[in-house]
Amino acid sequence: MLSFRTVIVELRKEYRFEAAHHLPRVPAGHKCARLHGHSYRVELHVRGAVDPATGWLVDFGVLDDIFAEQIHSRLDHRNLNDIPGLENSTCEILAAFVWSALRGAVPQLSAVTVWETTDASCTYRGED
Repeated sequence: MLSFRTVIVELRKEYRFEAAHHLPRVPAGHKCARLHGHSYRVELHVRGAVDPATGWLVDFGVLDDIFAEQIHSRLDHRNLNDIPGLENSTCEILAAFVWSALRGAVPQLSAVTVWETTDASCTYRGED
């Protein structure tokens, strides 16, 4: 039988939200200076030891509840520029924002990846 006392895993859970924004610090005439929207995809990565009693690192349902309260309810169908901390809502800043909003409630959080489009993303792993 497998011993769970030393099993370290990384889980990934994916979420989505819709939001609008513009980038106020791009050069004049840049397309992203205009208000536009994205179907954002967010991946939460959690890493740690499997609990031998439950067989889990963390319950996916717990992650669902935390994301719904801390991120989805605050960002979905909003203008990101109106949210304090997201006035210049680049993918990079959004990834760090999500990390900051969740890290206290999810101590096992190891990375946040924000997909702005189907082929462009940013991964943030916290401050070292």
